Amino acid sequence: MINTVNLKKIFRTDEIETLALNNVNLNIKKGEFVAIMGPSGCGKSTLLNILGLLDNPSEGEFHFKGTNVAEYKENKRTDLRKGNIGFVFQSFNLIDELNVFENVEMPLVYQGISNKKRKEMVNKVLDRMSMSHRAKHYPQQLSGGQQQRVAIARAVVSNPGLILADEPTGNLDSSNGQEVMELLTELNREGTTIIMVTHSHKDSGYAHRVINLFDGKVVTENVPVEEMAD
Repeated sequence: MINTVNLKKIFRTDEIETLALNNVNLNIKKGEFVAIMGPSGCGKSTLLNILGLLDNPSEGEFHFKGTNVAEYKENKRTDLRKGNIGFVFQSFNLIDELNVFENVEMPLVYQGISNKKRKEMVNKVLDRMSMSHRAKHYPQQLSGGQQQRVAIARAVVSNPGLILADEPTGNLDSSNGQEVMELLTELNREGTTIIMVTHSHKDSGYAHRVINLFDGKVVTENVPVEEMAD
């Protein structure tokens, strides 16, 4: 599903040039659950933004489903994201002025799906996330765990093949965090490819593989050992 070749990302200002990613080579197969770890500032979020077609690399190749998309313009990247990629963020990124139903529905509106079909798809995913009873509630009326369930519902409502999760349990207590990880694991078992940035060794234990970044480079790659999941 994803293949990168000597991927680089350089951020430039008038005074300084920062190499955020340095010759990153990745190969992620359809149906994998991959965790990306490393210290703050090592390039994890920058990499996730490129893999999610939110940004372009400065150099190198990025193949998504067999096509090199490294130099796609913003409008072309936006079109490719629709229905293909779902995002889950640490801060939930729900819109306060919209209720739960409307937040989950939003990606479908952008995809031009009919009102009747949208209603059917949103109701189905809210039921799956055990959030149907909160459909008319607003984000500020929900607990952190409930907000993240809504965010996951929004990410998967259009059945994307890839979910990118950036510290999905970072704002949750351990019980809600475990629930979120079990939801992501269930989605992965059903065939969804998941790439997750995390600082948590416990969360990385749910992944098939852990990729460690340091100073913008892949330094190690391994299968999580049993004790990491304890």
